[in-house]
Amino acid sequence: MKDSVIVAFITGVLGPILILVVKSYLDRRKRKADMLTDALETSTRVLAKIDIIKEKYEADRVWVTQFHNGGHFYPTGKSIAKLSMIYEVVAPGVTSIQQTLQNVPVGLFSRSLNHLIDHNYIEIEDFKDLDIRTHGLRSIAETNGCKSGYIFAAKGIDGRLVGVLGLDYTKKKTKLDSKNIIDLELHAAALSGVLVSSNS
Repeated sequence: MKDSVIVAFITGVLGPILILVVKSYLDRRKRKADMLTDALETSTRVLAKIDIIKEKYEADRVWVTQFHNGGHFYPTGKSIAKLSMIYEVVAPGVTSIQQTLQNVPVGLFSRSLNHLIDHNYIEIEDFKDLDIRTHGLRSIAETNGCKSGYIFAAKGIDGRLVGVLGLDYTKKKTKLDSKNIIDLELHAAALSGVLVSSNS
């Protein structure tokens, strides 16, 4: 009788539990592998898209930043919002700035980000023209050799800013017309869909 209770316990209780444990382990391994595959697929899609944008609008540098948690403030424990340039393509002879824009507190770009939230894009035809509002971006543009810049909000369906699409012109000042601005707003919206789906 004792043996039959042990057998019943193993087959009725331990067997299903063991199956759940093994299934959970295999699912975790699959998710980790899928996470890498998903990240690589997203990267390939975004880089292809911004390379097309670079060519179509004859930009010297096209980039995408995303927002992320960068740790916590002491002593409140409140999360520190940061941004990083995750994707970038550059024309031949143009310096990459991706490595210099990693883990940047969003507060350093509060004027430009607030403008993007309210107006969806920033258009700066000439960073040297002191009559043009640059929303706090003039010094970084000068550091990176940017003569003209266009920045677009990548917003999710809920209207929240999930990233930023930027076009830099380093070789010559460039004025994009209103049709180009509208087209680039649509490109930014499409990129936001890719960014949101890659984070879900």
